[in-house]
Amino acid sequence: MSARIAFLCLSAGLLLSGCGLFSSDRYAPGTDPDAQRRAEDPYHTDPKYMNPDEYNRNMDGKNTSIISMLFSNNETAGAGGGGPGIGVNSYLWHASLDTVSFMPLASADPFGGTIITDWYSPAETPNERFKVNVFILGRDLRADGVRARVFRQKKDASGQWADSPVDQTTGTDIENAILTRARQIRLSTVANQ
Repeated sequence: MSARIAFLCLSAGLLLSGCGLFSSDRYAPGTDPDAQRRAEDPYHTDPKYMNPDEYNRNMDGKNTSIISMLFSNNETAGAGGGGPGIGVNSYLWHASLDTVSFMPLASADPFGGTIITDWYSPAETPNERFKVNVFILGRDLRADGVRARVFRQKKDASGQWADSPVDQTTGTDIENAILTRARQIRLSTVANQ
């Protein structure tokens, strides 16, 4: 009985010690080859560090994952930048993340194409805050492929947040910024190929 317990303890110790083999601090200080990239781009949104085509890294170019077989049309999956590994247009997705990167993210779903930010108060106006919801509507890079909803709240006299109207053009301005950024990402990707 004691030999069995000793064997189990030894096995558990070996398993747990193996967990440390793949930690992020496995490199000697100053020798991690990806440290600078991670420091400069913690949210993986900088176009110089990303390639939207990397979502479909197969040897033969065919979609082989179960999810891609269930949810993508293999003949048109790559049209307009919507690879099979992401549910919406990858250029619009990365551009949306890049555009709202100054705000904290509450949720981001690349398969459903929704990005929901948390409340953000600009330093210039601490008594008001904004929240943005971005919806990517398809797999094609089109002007009508993205929608942005902006919400605004102001502090009242008692210090409570109250909803406040938002100019209708604010959502359109964010959509235009996303589309401009998506075009830049696409052009830089095409130029690098």
